[in-house]
Amino acid sequence: METMLASAKQNDRDTEVGPVRHCIVSGAALGPGDGVRFVVGPNGEVVPDILGKLPGRGLWVRSSAQDISTAIAKGKFARAARRPVIVTDGLVEQVERLLTKRCIDLIALARRAGEAVAGYEKVRLRLRGRTDAVVVIAYDGADGSREKMKNFADGIPLIECLRAEELGAAFGREKTVHVALGDGGLAEKLQFEAQRLKGFRPYGRNGVTNDAEE
Repeated sequence: METMLASAKQNDRDTEVGPVRHCIVSGAALGPGDGVRFVVGPNGEVVPDILGKLPGRGLWVRSSAQDISTAIAKGKFARAARRPVIVTDGLVEQVERLLTKRCIDLIALARRAGEAVAGYEKVRLRLRGRTDAVVVIAYDGADGSREKMKNFADGIPLIECLRAEELGAAFGREKTVHVALGDGGLAEKLQFEAQRLKGFRPYGRNGVTNDAEE
């Protein structure tokens, strides 16, 4: 336990290659895209800092619903902050919503910049002969079209942690299953955020109905 606490205290310590961040639940070092930063606000409330810009000492937790739930249940936030804290109901769901919105916003930015297309045929055309792309496939899309696109996009970075209605929101549609982004700064940011979102909604989880088509 003492070792774990000592590790957690190193959350924001810098090294020659960047900040060393440790999960306050496990004490494990967190790489890029592995964790979510929290801070304690002026009123003592634990606040998720998705963009990593809020002032205060960062409390890092591995980006997963399970680890954040454990941090809440076992009082890890208060222990790492070394003070009483307030954890509001629905913190796990709040983090998932914020990460989801971040992904949707990045795709929408790419669309407005002409760097993203949606729809099965448009994505196929964008990928033809190209490897400098990122493909996003809704995890609740119809199995047949999903598998065809995955085979066509073999070797290209693939994201599968968003629903069809969420991808559709980025394009002003009710739903869309297939999206492709050019390999630029927005695509890199999307991969980073999608990596964090995966811990809240892994593909193939129970309850998913694969019936959305395009």
